[in-house]
Amino acid sequence: MLYDPAAMKRASVLLPALLVVAASAQAPDFAAEGKAWWSHIQVLADDTLEGRNVGTPGYEKAVEYVESQFKAIGLKPGGTAGYLQPVKFENRSFGTVPPVLSLIRDGREEALTTQEVSLNARGELDGTTEAGLVFVGYGLSIPEAGWDDLKGVNLRGRIAVYVNAFPPIKVSDNVKSHANTADERWAAIKRAGAIGIATMGVPSATASAVAPPAAAAAPAAATGATQGGRAGGAPAPPVVVLADRDVQNLSGQLLTANLTARGAEKIFAGAAHTLAEIGQLVRDGRELPRFDLPVRLKAAAKAVRETFEAANVAGLLEGSDPVLKSEVVVMTSHLDHVGIGRAVNGDSIYNGAMDDASGVAAMIEIARMLKAGKATTKRSIMFVAVAAEEKGLLGSRYFAAHPTVPFAKIVADINLDMFLPLYPLKVIEVQGLAESSLGESVKAAAATFGVAVQTDREPEQNRFIRSDQYSFIRRGIPALAFKFGYEFGSPDQTTRLNWVRDRYHQPSDDLTQPIDLEAAGTFNRVIMTLLQRVANDAARPTWNADSFFKRFATK
Repeated sequence: MLYDPAAMKRASVLLPALLVVAASAQAPDFAAEGKAWWSHIQVLADDTLEGRNVGTPGYEKAVEYVESQFKAIGLKPGGTAGYLQPVKFENRSFGTVPPVLSLIRDGREEALTTQEVSLNARGELDGTTEAGLVFVGYGLSIPEAGWDDLKGVNLRGRIAVYVNAFPPIKVSDNVKSHANTADERWAAIKRAGAIGIATMGVPSATASAVAPPAAAAAPAAATGATQGGRAGGAPAPPVVVLADRDVQNLSGQLLTANLTARGAEKIFAGAAHTLAEIGQLVRDGRELPRFDLPVRLKAAAKAVRETFEAANVAGLLEGSDPVLKSEVVVMTSHLDHVGIGRAVNGDSIYNGAMDDASGVAAMIEIARMLKAGKATTKRSIMFVAVAAEEKGLLGSRYFAAHPTVPFAKIVADINLDMFLPLYPLKVIEVQGLAESSLGESVKAAAATFGVAVQTDREPEQNRFIRSDQYSFIRRGIPALAFKFGYEFGSPDQTTRLNWVRDRYHQPSDDLTQPIDLEAAGTFNRVIMTLLQRVANDAARPTWNADSFFKRFATK
């Protein structure tokens, strides 16, 4: 359909309001509330918004729509500019001039090709740099397990080379997930003095033990086949980061490279340990040696930095208690998706209906139901549609670092991201269920509607740190995230896993997919009840004593 902002706003404000009024006169009409929820998705996931990629006109249309909804509901402006919190981003690329990389061995320069190494535009390199290489095993520092690949290693001014694998230690899923993030890995490597990283996969059992070359190869700059972009000479894709360097998660990372098997063989040629030996140690679950590599890496790149602005959208439902209303329960959902991409069956628009127009629509409807029902809560509730989640949780990272309310007054974050109402709601999967007192609050809220709760069915997917709640967790704020649950071996499990396989980050996550609207309406009521419980509880939410994430609250 054509995008008519005025007509869409009139229709989208009127329909949900009528549906909610009809439902509020008696027991909840979950089907009607589900239809009201779906009406917002019909706008946000429409083709005219072209997948809501942050920094595009489609994303701006989505911002305008959410802002109009918050105004119509009667929420107070919660941003720094009305309902908006403008965020500055930086688009990084190498433009039309691919980077050039080479190895320096015994004073001789040897070209590296795209089949050997690629340079990520996320690094801060702009010009030429040359640095020594140090193999640091798994490249991880995990104090909880007494593990430190970086202890005693001289990385000052050097590039850390590591195997992208997890060391042979037994830790909880939460510890593993946290330590394995790009943020934590780089933070430890940066503290050790490194200026960049080069990652590699686990070497195969047949990895060559290449001897150092006898003569110099052609200098990297002498041939067009030595571009340091992606394989085949294609340029490295642009990346988006926060323009505020103090909030960036990888600040100070001058060079970000990835080694193929061929590239690793060149770098390890003549080293104290062979690639085959390293690979076997990984497969045997053994500790890896750390040692200097007998080469230096030279890289030349022309950075292209383009700044742009996109907004978080925030609306405030003010609390009623004279004292507690200064405290805030934050509800978040990400407004962006991935935009236009590779065509699948002739469709190149990645609409993001479930990921995450569903969460934003739920947030709008929950705010509307609270206002329509004249519900009051002692604490205030801030509804925030955040930007650039798909680029690395950037909008929520910025909000958590620069909240529009005093940081000390934020008591919890309730995040909705792709909760997948694909079948009747019998059980809610709660990510973070056992981490804080919020777990008991969500159990009570779900029980009100005869819904059970369960922990994450797939902890290996690390979902508790993969969406916007993690931006708040890292700052010590208790948080939860949710999915429709299932029992192992059930048809519901098959339905959900098939959805992830066939529609996740695909054009088919669109308005034509089958959705259980009544289940979505029930889910929204559960989350609304959870918000009310947290906002009315005399005590602030607290981390459980045995929670791994409790440490962030004491930093």
